[in-house]
Amino acid sequence: MIDLEPVAVPGAPLARRNPVAKLAAALLFSFVLVATLDPIAPAIAIAVELVALPLFGVRYRVLARRAWPLLVSAAGIVVTLVLFAAERSGRLLFEAGPVVVTSGVLLTALGLVLRMFAVALPGVIVFATTDPTDLADALIQNAKAPARFAVGALAAFRLVPLLGHEWQAISMARRARGVDAGRNPVAKLRLFVSTAFALLVGAIRRGTRLAVAMDARGFDAGIPRTVARRQRFTAADAWLVIGAVALAAAALSTSIVLGTFRPLIG
Repeated sequence: MIDLEPVAVPGAPLARRNPVAKLAAALLFSFVLVATLDPIAPAIAIAVELVALPLFGVRYRVLARRAWPLLVSAAGIVVTLVLFAAERSGRLLFEAGPVVVTSGVLLTALGLVLRMFAVALPGVIVFATTDPTDLADALIQNAKAPARFAVGALAAFRLVPLLGHEWQAISMARRARGVDAGRNPVAKLRLFVSTAFALLVGAIRRGTRLAVAMDARGFDAGIPRTVARRQRFTAADAWLVIGAVALAAAALSTSIVLGTFRPLIG
């Protein structure tokens, strides 16, 4: 069964901030982390994000249950670097035929894994605490985004929760027909791929029907649209963006002071 429990508690202090402010803070906070392979900066960033989670109303328990794709990706990064890393500097830790593990490879893998978590968590926080309609209104009013883009983003945002229900329905329908992988890992992988393909096909069909329906209702008419709810960008929203930039700069400065900073390019 897929866990569909809400990730965030509505009404938390930072969850009430302007959607554009939260999105800008997440992007600026993550931008600095993308430019380095150093493990110190993303580690500090992850600690800051975990401390800030209650202020956004995000539940640790639900977030941990839903973070398994990130854990799988982290394991894939480590295995890929251990097997195929071109540079194997540092002290030799383990060697078995073509598999050579050094301290440099593990440090690079650790930096990539921590950076992935540090970049992913702000996005989770933003989309778990933002109403789709508020996001579209804020993009139009505060970010001056085109209405066509904002309404399209709203439609896509509204359809994301349906993917979980759709996956659950496909899995239950196949189980009712006797299609079950049991404990065979190869069969489980094959069933996962086929279910994902069926979900993709259904999503494409639903998106095509939605696009045609929106065009029929005049969403592509090019006429300026009005908004029903006013989204105000206040001083508290500005301080949220400034705080995100300051924390990212502090994490990067700490990395440079400790002498572990390694740029992604160069």
